[in-house]
Amino acid sequence: MRSLSGTEARRVALRAQGFADPAPKGPVTAQHFKRVIKRLGLLQLDSVQAVCRSHYLPVYSRLGVYDQTTLDKWLWHSGKMFETWSHEASVVPVEIEPLLRWTKREARHGATWDGLHKMATQRSGYVAGVLAEVQQNGPLSAADLNDPRPRKGDWWNGRSEGTRSLDWLYRVGEVGIRRTDNFKRRYESFAEVIPEHIRHQTTPTDEEAQRQLLLIAARCLGVATASDLADYFRMKLRVARPRLAELLEERLLLPAEVEGWDEPAMVVPRGPKADPVKARALLSPFDPVVWCRPRAERLFGFHYRIEIYVPEAKRKYGYYVLPFLLGDQLVARVDLKAERTTGRLLVKGVYAETGVAKEKVARELSKELKQLQKFLGLQETVVKRRGNLASALRSFSK
Repeated sequence: MRSLSGTEARRVALRAQGFADPAPKGPVTAQHFKRVIKRLGLLQLDSVQAVCRSHYLPVYSRLGVYDQTTLDKWLWHSGKMFETWSHEASVVPVEIEPLLRWTKREARHGATWDGLHKMATQRSGYVAGVLAEVQQNGPLSAADLNDPRPRKGDWWNGRSEGTRSLDWLYRVGEVGIRRTDNFKRRYESFAEVIPEHIRHQTTPTDEEAQRQLLLIAARCLGVATASDLADYFRMKLRVARPRLAELLEERLLLPAEVEGWDEPAMVVPRGPKADPVKARALLSPFDPVVWCRPRAERLFGFHYRIEIYVPEAKRKYGYYVLPFLLGDQLVARVDLKAERTTGRLLVKGVYAETGVAKEKVARELSKELKQLQKFLGLQETVVKRRGNLASALRSFSK
């Protein structure tokens, strides 16, 4: 059994996520994107763009400045990746499409997405018509449908029947999505999104698919508990546990214990070493390092909650707060906003964690913000006065 201190566990986890990989020499290319995806397994999507679209940030955190348009073309138009539901809405390598087929089948049978399943059952004729229209006329948006059936109502259930039908067909693998330049969804036949040689692969058993997904998660996390591994592809823990037991028995996973962890851990054979990591990065709230909040607290002692949906008066740190990684520690949190109309990167609030060297953190954060400013194509960084690190950061940002 491998035994790791808390520091060693952090280093293993960060190395698994690519934070010890060499920086690109020269322009960032598709090969660099491919390297990052191998480390992450997937890129989670989110519509909030207080700083930028969330899928840009994990790639930026590991590669530095690159062209966002080039990444989008590779993600949605190279035939190497496709958008699907895995860890929430995500973009994943086409090679794992066969491993996700069991989740689509469960959705078709009503095991998930109860509301959409009910709608698809009650409006089966309409949904079939939407599918036929996509196959004949796609790519198209919900507004392009001959009969989009607009509705009024609350946010989620108030979407048009056309939108909900397309969402259902996407979740069960009948249609695929490509994003336009403004991140709008365009739906087309699934056969157009997944290469033929992938579509014709034999569908693995549910058990084998689950095993392979858990192995991908284990490789990407470096060291993890059963709940961490199940969370990576949003697998139910009761489904994951017997598969993990099999992987341990076959020694495709190895048991480990981590100082301070209450739950047993697992690692992959010949996984990352626990050597020091010289990282400096602002992390998206949807970065795999922090997306599982209990794991972030266990690894880094970093209690993190996204406050987008918290009323402003009740927010503790801010609307869109990015953890700041320095070395193998999360040392601060930064409430950021890209104000594109004025060309400013606004640091609305900045908070150092307890016990860190504030001057060092402020100096390194200042460098990181200048690089992020460049990545976003903004002209200046403005540090407001909120937070216990604001004064020190302002002194380095003049």
